[in-house]
Amino acid sequence: MSLLDHPDAKAFILHWGEMGTHWGVNRSVSQIHALLYLSDTPLHAERIVEILGLARSNVSTAIKELQAYGIVRRVHVDGDRRDHFVAEGDLWEMLMRIAAERKRREIDPTIALLSELAERLAHDKSAPSHLRWRILRMHDFMQTLGTWYDQVRVLPKPTLVTLMKLGGKVARFLPGAPRS
Repeated sequence: MSLLDHPDAKAFILHWGEMGTHWGVNRSVSQIHALLYLSDTPLHAERIVEILGLARSNVSTAIKELQAYGIVRRVHVDGDRRDHFVAEGDLWEMLMRIAAERKRREIDPTIALLSELAERLAHDKSAPSHLRWRILRMHDFMQTLGTWYDQVRVLPKPTLVTLMKLGGKVARFLPGAPRS
């Protein structure tokens, strides 16, 4: 029996694939992640192909992408020479790994470019003042975001959970925050 035989598993896998496209992730990559996350046993690539009906090359590429994010790892199963795969089961760990990889791929290069632009614009007297101001503002914002992430990612998991559960209520601990 395949996980896709259960309608709720199928609904989750299809939805996760659809959501992946909204997050900039290939649908197949997201569906494979969902399948591995739901599976109670490691799966080899051929089994993933069978279950999801994807091309073998597509599965191989997707698994490499998921491994690059650190949310899927290769495991060995006794008596079977094939590589099997499992998804990270700790949702907080998965979130932190995805955030780290997205920061590395998206935020860090943006900060580097903005740093270059800000430096050039600081010496370019012919540049319109609004251009200089907006680039500097964006640079400051992205650096603040990167610094915030670097500080938050090292907090212990229980602290992160508490912060998330507090939500906006955390503001009441800040100086000058209005009391409700």
